[in-house]
Amino acid sequence: MHSSIGQQSLSYLHGRQNIIIGLENALSGKNIGDKFNVDIPPEEAYGARDDALFQELPREVFQGVNKIEPGMQFYSETEHGVQMITVTRVEGDTVTIDGNHPLAGQTLHFEVEVIDVRDATEEKLQHGHVHDGSHHH
Repeated sequence: MHSSIGQQSLSYLHGRQNIIIGLENALSGKNIGDKFNVDIPPEEAYGARDDALFQELPREVFQGVNKIEPGMQFYSETEHGVQMITVTRVEGDTVTIDGNHPLAGQTLHFEVEVIDVRDATEEKLQHGHVHDGSHHH
């Protein structure tokens, strides 16, 4: 379970697919002060688990990593961009990875409170996302 209580709230640019589509749809038309719970099915979040995204790789692919264990996560450059992979099994010189998002196949539960709604600045519209201090252009 993850919570943002006591932490910085989530800011996003509505209509630009900066968050999962199910949550964005649930937030459409909401106003400051609105509180609600919403369950987002996998197809409106991170998708169904795809068995085709499991792959066996030779250990040598993980150059520079001395000890590879199940649960370890790495980022890999794919034809669809950067993707997180999770090691699921290590047997001898064979490493099995899972390319599914860790939340794929799960229904996500959100308890939401809308604390602010404002028009996007021209800069945010041009960049397509909110600048929270972690993005640099």
